[in-house]
Amino acid sequence: MIECITTELTEYVMRDYHIGMKEALDMVYNSETYSKLLDTNSGLYYQSPLLVYDLFKEEQVINGKKEQDNGK
Repeated sequence: MIECITTELTEYVMRDYHIGMKEALDMVYNSETYSKLLDTNSGLYYQSPLLVYDLFKEEQVINGKKEQDNGK
């Protein structure tokens, strides 16, 4: 189940961010969302891939904001 969600998540990232598979996998595997997905206690792996992707995108926005704040 986790592998299927990871595959779809990577495909969404490649499509929406216009990047290759290696970079997309790096983004996914290094995300907090992926860590939560691996944590069976979170139950995130029971959710739809689109919901997981929404969480991933939200995380990217938050991390982008943090990086901008740290650059000031």
